[in-house]
Amino acid sequence: MPHIDYYWATLSPYTYLAGTRFEEVVKKHGATVTYKPCDIIALFGRTGGTPPKDRHISRIEYRAQELVRQAKKLDMPFNLKPAHWPTNGAPAAYAFIAAQNAGGGDLGALVHAITRAVWVEEKDIAEDAVVRGCLESAGFDPELANKGLLEGAETYARNLEEAVEAGVYGAPFYIVRETGQRFWGQDRIEDLDMHLAGDL
Repeated sequence: MPHIDYYWATLSPYTYLAGTRFEEVVKKHGATVTYKPCDIIALFGRTGGTPPKDRHISRIEYRAQELVRQAKKLDMPFNLKPAHWPTNGAPAAYAFIAAQNAGGGDLGALVHAITRAVWVEEKDIAEDAVVRGCLESAGFDPELANKGLLEGAETYARNLEEAVEAGVYGAPFYIVRETGQRFWGQDRIEDLDMHLAGDL
């Protein structure tokens, strides 16, 4: 049974565009997953990347076009300039970590709820009420928003270190433990599917 480490970011538009397609691939192949939310801006800094606001104008303009194209291709609603971006994505990450530890809900749905709140629903995921709503929509106890905060912070920091060590430099990023194969981006989920099937 393959196991996948999934590095993602609460503020990543590409994590949002992944939707729940990754989870469909996981189910298809009977894989297991460890979700590892991490600080994407810190990750950029550690791996030679540049935060979106500091990139050359040519990269900024291309990103704007590409995000809109990909959303249209996937038939997903998308707001290129959401009201609450950037914001503090850590509280939502801590709540996610608490949910993963607690179990009982749908983690894939929770990833999508958090990122959809940013990129579609014009909500601030730094706010407790928003995080609670995301938890509840994915079948988790909303009280998890206020539980295990220290452990969440420690895990969030550790996920960043593990990401750097594993060769992760963006989100979403999928690593198959058994083969060491790495897949970066929502547009590589099909390749991950083919790899798990033994075709790539």
